Amino acid sequence: MKLTLIIIAIFTTLILTSQLYFKMAKTETQAYNIIKTGKDYEIRLYPPATMATVSMDTKTYKELASSGFRKLASFIFGGNQSKKSIAMTTPVHMDINDTISSMSFVMPANLTKDSLPKPNDSTISIKTTSEEYVAAISFGGYANDDEIKKNTAKLENALKANSIDYTGNFRFLGYNAPYQFLGRKNEIIVGVIWKNKD
Repeated sequence: MKLTLIIIAIFTTLILTSQLYFKMAKTETQAYNIIKTGKDYEIRLYPPATMATVSMDTKTYKELASSGFRKLASFIFGGNQSKKSIAMTTPVHMDINDTISSMSFVMPANLTKDSLPKPNDSTISIKTTSEEYVAAISFGGYANDDEIKKNTAKLENALKANSIDYTGNFRFLGYNAPYQFLGRKNEIIVGVIWKNKD
């Protein structure tokens, strides 16, 4: 009995220590400027960013999260013509819809489309996004299709209530590794028409 308690205590300590490490570890996060903060939303301006993107014939978060992540992780962990490791950043972008869905990793800010090595996987494309205004809403815990739909509806309702026009698909942003249990952060974003609004 005493040995069991000791094992449980050691295991609990290891879990809490690892979670504290993930919370404190510095991972580069995609830059943006906050333009406006509303009751249930935030308006942001994202400058251009370089992304590695894979498109797949998947229609759910679970399908895209598994297969898309494997492909993109292989690229940044050396699956490229230079066998170069590329630092992981946050967030992971997902555009999940009923036709073709996509997942994107944001490349570190010091790398450009021209300086990145070519992926070994020909289904991965490297592109630089345009500057974009978006509306965003955050939620915690582990993401799933139901949570994504619920928070998409919440953001959509907030934008309609505030007469903010949006454009394109609602997208999911994930910030945490699957084994980080504490302090999880997820977001839904959508492009908005934002010209000289107060």
